[in-house]
Amino acid sequence: MEEFKFRFAEKSDVGLILQFIRDLAEYEKMSDEVVATEELLGEWLFEKKSAEVVFALEDGREVGFALFFHNFSTFLGRAGIYLEDLFVKPEYRGKGYGKGLIKKLAQIAVERGCGRLEWSCLDWNTPSIEFYKSLGAVPMEDWTVYRVTGDTLTTLAER
Repeated sequence: MEEFKFRFAEKSDVGLILQFIRDLAEYEKMSDEVVATEELLGEWLFEKKSAEVVFALEDGREVGFALFFHNFSTFLGRAGIYLEDLFVKPEYRGKGYGKGLIKKLAQIAVERGCGRLEWSCLDWNTPSIEFYKSLGAVPMEDWTVYRVTGDTLTTLAER
């Protein structure tokens, strides 16, 4: 595989990160769900250090990104990496940047002693599903993701 360049995001990148998030949301037909702001991203990514971002670069320009954070496996007894978002700009797809970003996350996971790298994918996103399978990823068919957000989260917390 071609040698790609990557860099970790810095606080000055929050506007760029937000643009990648918006581009991903548009691709996923979920633009109306993006409520993140530069201020929120700055706080949660760089002050609270709740997640990290790696950019893929072409000629020094950011062409893709991966946003990830650590989770924990009680069965493995160690942390893992959860890939929240992966996006490569359409004009740079097919050049190996997506694979390069996943490989970079796998390297980070191994360097940090993590036990796994995992992510979720929308059921309709056949191109991504085939791509992930080509990397050796396997779907967790016996598992369903559950989520509580917004008013439901607040109500649950008040019970």
